[in-house]
Amino acid sequence: MAIQRASVLTSAQDVAPRENAQSDATSNRFRRRVDQVQEAYILFPLLAVLLLSVIWAGTLYLIELEQARAQQGIAEASLEIGATYEAQILRAVREIDQTLKLVKYTYESEREPNPLPKLKARALLPSPYLFDVSVVDASALVVASTQSSEVGNRIAKDELQTVGRDTALSISRPWKSPATGEWKLRFSRRLDTEAGAFAGIAMVEVDAAYFVSSYDTSKLGNQGLLGLLGIDGVFRARRSGEAISAGDEVDYAAVVPDTENTDAVRLINGTDGVRRYTSARQLYDFPLAVIVGLSEEEQLATVTRQAHTYLWRTAGGSLLLVLLAGLLARMSWQLVQSRLRAGEAKIAYAENVEYLAYHDGLTALPNRSLFSMLLSQSIGEASRYHRQLAVLFLDLDRFKQVNDTLGHDAGDQLLKEVALRLKTCLRTSDTVARLGGDEFVILLPELSDDKDVATTAQKILGAIARPFNLQGQEFRVTASVGISVFPQDGLDEQTLKKNADIAMYQAKQCGKNNFQFYSAKLNADSLERMTLELSLRHALERHEFQLHYQAKRDIGSGRITGMEALLRWNHPDLGIVAPMQFIPVAEETGLIVPIGKWVLKTACQQNVAWQQQGLPHLGVAVNLTARQFADENLLTDLAEILAETGMDARLLELEIAESLLMQDVKRALSVLTGLKHLKVRIAIDDFGIGYSSLSALEQFPLDVIKIDRSCICDTSSVSEDKALTEAIIAMGRTLSLTVVAQGVETKEQADFLRDNACDEFQGFYFNKPVPADQFKVLLQAQAADTDLDT
Repeated sequence: MAIQRASVLTSAQDVAPRENAQSDATSNRFRRRVDQVQEAYILFPLLAVLLLSVIWAGTLYLIELEQARAQQGIAEASLEIGATYEAQILRAVREIDQTLKLVKYTYESEREPNPLPKLKARALLPSPYLFDVSVVDASALVVASTQSSEVGNRIAKDELQTVGRDTALSISRPWKSPATGEWKLRFSRRLDTEAGAFAGIAMVEVDAAYFVSSYDTSKLGNQGLLGLLGIDGVFRARRSGEAISAGDEVDYAAVVPDTENTDAVRLINGTDGVRRYTSARQLYDFPLAVIVGLSEEEQLATVTRQAHTYLWRTAGGSLLLVLLAGLLARMSWQLVQSRLRAGEAKIAYAENVEYLAYHDGLTALPNRSLFSMLLSQSIGEASRYHRQLAVLFLDLDRFKQVNDTLGHDAGDQLLKEVALRLKTCLRTSDTVARLGGDEFVILLPELSDDKDVATTAQKILGAIARPFNLQGQEFRVTASVGISVFPQDGLDEQTLKKNADIAMYQAKQCGKNNFQFYSAKLNADSLERMTLELSLRHALERHEFQLHYQAKRDIGSGRITGMEALLRWNHPDLGIVAPMQFIPVAEETGLIVPIGKWVLKTACQQNVAWQQQGLPHLGVAVNLTARQFADENLLTDLAEILAETGMDARLLELEIAESLLMQDVKRALSVLTGLKHLKVRIAIDDFGIGYSSLSALEQFPLDVIKIDRSCICDTSSVSEDKALTEAIIAMGRTLSLTVVAQGVETKEQADFLRDNACDEFQGFYFNKPVPADQFKVLLQAQAADTDLDT
């Protein structure tokens, strides 16, 4: 036993030193490795790896965070646009449904087989330019329509039966119009007889593109999606970028979530191969849903580019960190230099921004902001020392012709040269600034006499009137200058500039190339014209215009052979505004072009309506102003109006002033030839005041000569007027033209024209211009007399 105990103790004592030795060896190896790590060739790579890990982790986290924020923003934007689009479509569909209900109510309650005229007279029908409202009988025949060309057409039997089985609003599948190739939609409601039987349908046709016309590229991008989807899974309209389609079928349940919580609907779909963040909303009470999609690739493009930038920058930094670990000092020095350069660049940029904020980039003159400050400062000094100062507002008269003829580069060259010439006309204490376009403004401080202002203005006009050499060509322009003087014309910079501007417009009205001082009367005239112009801009859309018609009568029988359509403006506050007041304003602002198109279309529609009522097929004459005659789209618009209204072109007569034909004979001949190709009759209006020669008239394809009223007003007492009128009639007979005398107001004038074999005449002696309904009575009375004679 003792021997065994001793053996065990000896073994235990031997094991303990061995364990201690192993522990010491392990500790020594650890210390050696730590020492190795502390060596430069190992420490720097390890530190670099650690730093790179932090940089890359931070970069990836930042990219992930910005992508998450961007995705959240896209989803919210999709919902916001969807809510707006839903409201727009809901309003549009409700308006269409309301129109159908009005047609149905008028048809059923008032038993009107054609309720459209009554609703149109009450302004209860939508615009015919966008919507075609029709009534279809039980045999699928279109019996009434706001588009006259649709009357008499038939619709598909199956569609009629589908609408007839349902009392709710019916929305057709989209189809392509064979005439225009555009997608169309039809909204319909059933019409019942008094006994409740099916009598037909009321329907509204509209371009499918109308429902996606609110597509905003700035919000939806070029690959976004805006769509109107039926609950049958068929797109009524779908737009992505500029591409508009319809009729595509999708799984409605998969696209439109079955939930009322629209905020929770966030879908990413792969329709047409483009991944989009899509929100869908079903319209309340209508079998439709709106779809709004934002392209993931397009919306995240900025974030993706930024992520690439981060990655490239991080990779570059990592490479520099690995390669230049031993050159930290130099890198630090370069970083300091870079910061210094960045700071200098910021200072230079700030100085440049400040300069551009107060100077015109093209001419280097002070701009509006700097001029306002200088003028305010000068007003303070002039008020303090009881001095005068003047503000000159200058506008170039033919600048647009330079741009149109020689191009914008030549226009910029002209503006620079004008700026230099203006500087040479002024004192060093004066200031010239460019407000924009071809408008300049000049400040003349410390005036002693108004004559000094007039002298300076005349000097400026003379300097600008000298020829300019633009792109190797000589060109001349003139200027109109308006002048206001402190303190009599204003006590602040806004008033002085406004009054100088008013005076400048007066200078233009006085023939241009002159200067005008401001006066209170100019301000009153300017306000009156501005009020008239503002009202005129809304007169067409507010239906304030109407046409009156004046009869043209045969010289022998006295029967009505035609009529002239005359424009009248019934202003809600001013009453009837004379054409001589608003026509020049419309001509100057360009509003005469859409107004003229309305006159042509309305006159043609009225003429066709009278023909359809069984009244004689008589011609209607419409005046063309200078702006209309110069419009490049005149022939195209006229052809469209004739086609749309169904007007016989041979019954339309366009009256063109003699002076217009003589201004540019070559262009006038080209336009008249185009009109004759459309088979429209052409009349030369106000003839006799320009004294055109026979040879000049022979080159134009004319049909009618209208003698100006000034030529016949004194034919009974003034021999010159009598001889001139006789010569015009003889000239017309020589050219085989119809001669019409206008402005006939007395029996003596009528007898004189009859004795000289004038073909037709018109004027207050026979009929004053009257509205369409009163003129219809004249036509009916003449038709009745004809029936009695036969």
